[in-house]
Amino acid sequence: MALQYIRQLYSLGTLDTRFVVPSNAPPKEALELAELDPAQPLPVKNGQAQSKESTEDVQPSRWNTFEFKAYGVLISICVFFMFKAVLDVSKESHPNYPKFAHILDDGWIPGRKVDNSDAQYSNFRSNIPYLFLVMLLHPLLRKLYDGFWRADTYTRVRSSGASGLTMGLSPSAAADARLNQRISFDVPFAAIFIIALHGFSAFKILAILYMNYCIAKKLPRPYVPAATWTFGVSILFANEFGKGYSYATIFSTFLPSPPSSEKDAHATNFGHVLDSYGGLNPRWEVLFNFTVLRLISFNMDYYWSLASPSSASSSLEKQLDPSNLPERSRVALPAPPGVFTFRHYFAYTLYAPLYLAGPILTFNDFISQLRYPLPSLSRRRTLLYAVRFAIVVLTMELMIHYMYMVSIFHASERPGWDWSAYTPAQLSMLGFFNLKHIWLKLLIPWRFFRLWGMMDGIDAPENMVRCMSDNYSVTRFWRGWHRSFNLWALRYLFIPLGGSRGQAGGGAWKGQLRGVANKLAVFSFIAIWHDIQLRLLMWGWLVTLFVLPEVVAAQMFPAHKWTHRPDAYRYLCGVGAVGEILLLMVANLVGFALGMDGLRELGRGILSWGGITFLGVAIVALFMASQVMFEWRESEKRRGIRMKC
Repeated sequence: MALQYIRQLYSLGTLDTRFVVPSNAPPKEALELAELDPAQPLPVKNGQAQSKESTEDVQPSRWNTFEFKAYGVLISICVFFMFKAVLDVSKESHPNYPKFAHILDDGWIPGRKVDNSDAQYSNFRSNIPYLFLVMLLHPLLRKLYDGFWRADTYTRVRSSGASGLTMGLSPSAAADARLNQRISFDVPFAAIFIIALHGFSAFKILAILYMNYCIAKKLPRPYVPAATWTFGVSILFANEFGKGYSYATIFSTFLPSPPSSEKDAHATNFGHVLDSYGGLNPRWEVLFNFTVLRLISFNMDYYWSLASPSSASSSLEKQLDPSNLPERSRVALPAPPGVFTFRHYFAYTLYAPLYLAGPILTFNDFISQLRYPLPSLSRRRTLLYAVRFAIVVLTMELMIHYMYMVSIFHASERPGWDWSAYTPAQLSMLGFFNLKHIWLKLLIPWRFFRLWGMMDGIDAPENMVRCMSDNYSVTRFWRGWHRSFNLWALRYLFIPLGGSRGQAGGGAWKGQLRGVANKLAVFSFIAIWHDIQLRLLMWGWLVTLFVLPEVVAAQMFPAHKWTHRPDAYRYLCGVGAVGEILLLMVANLVGFALGMDGLRELGRGILSWGGITFLGVAIVALFMASQVMFEWRESEKRRGIRMKC
């Protein structure tokens, strides 16, 4: 019984039903799929029983072979020494401990300090109790609001009883009523939420929203895409360099300067008074990057809806059940023309559960979910997701109470730091677990806000598909890391640019190079979106560069030529996977942890005779790990699940 519960808890259906229900299949299948034993094959694929052709390339299970049993034992030993390496350098007896001890705080685990030195996660961690309070209060207030207006009496779909009488409204009318009911709550709540969060800076946000709305609604249609992207990127730069546009600076620009004799006595203006009421989070511009993505989504969805509104409506009418639209249809089909108003736009861009950190939901999908609740959401699945979230938070707490790699890297930036006190293995594991910390500090807020949305009836895409250590491909890694952003970039940037093969002809290689150029443009935007820093631009360019070996290898060693030698091809892919994993670690250490200078110092410590020996052992361990990753994905294929990450 306990094993079955653990299987359900860590099944892909619990994480996100999008992973087990194809994007072109009606989501009501998710209710059936989620109840299945995760070890059993899925009975449907794209709404139909699986054919022989869909499973003929699946390999038989290798879990019980001697090879994979040996992998299990050896990988377990490696994992033990990986943790031990960082635990040893985090002890008080280590020579460098006094140099970073002052960075540590008192922890809640008896006798342990806590490494709370990461400013981004520290801010979220300190506000978790308040965020939980708002997360519980928000859905409760909606239920009270709906109950007061007796929303169930006019949002119920018409159904026939035994006497032939009907109750409620037609599906379309009920959907419109439900949309209006939710929007009528979301708009005032969003206004109160933004004012409480950012104080008088809420008016700056409103001004930006209105300017973007005018671009979509008042410019001639051909100019909307270029103007939208120009405005969005300009806001990113303006927010960075304007530091939130303080009212004091704005007022001083338009008001006359006081006489020189009065400057000292009257150095302030009314803007300082407004700036003093900055809400719970005065630095609104730090979080506004997510809102910029929603601004672009609204404008582009509206732009595309104007192309052929009649054909779009007819396509929607052809759906057998509009309350059971596949995910692809919810995203691609234009929302009804009447919802592209400032009221709906305001509710979407400032929707409280997803405002601070996403996940990103397109405007079309948001409106569709407001009109028709998704069958994939249920109390049981939401509860299981909440349990997984709690386990992740506990994992992070244990890690920062016993492993102090973040503080070590912070202290290493100061003069007098001695890297020679660490062995090559310890240096490597400090870098590896620093990446683990980055993965967890992003995973936790994203899952928290997605959980809040699920409790409120909105199912946004899961951002983190796989564990950080369960990746062996640069391309697949970025499909599963910040997945909602990846889907957003795919829809609004990568495909319009021409996709993976570009828009130019001239052969496969030219198309591939054009596709790489498109990826360079996408990752450059992603780097700027994260933060306008040179090291992040270098990260984006490195990621694009590191895609090239994968593209070249796929051309040189196509899978169809190795169908009769599956083991040889698996080992060949394992060699390539080792290289890809090392490249991924380098790119992310540069972009999010150490920068080029820090990576250079880390590499200098590793590239010694002892370091080269360790590197050889690490390569063997990564090769074994890649074989386990391959087999794990084969086990998913045996269940009918084919993920692209």
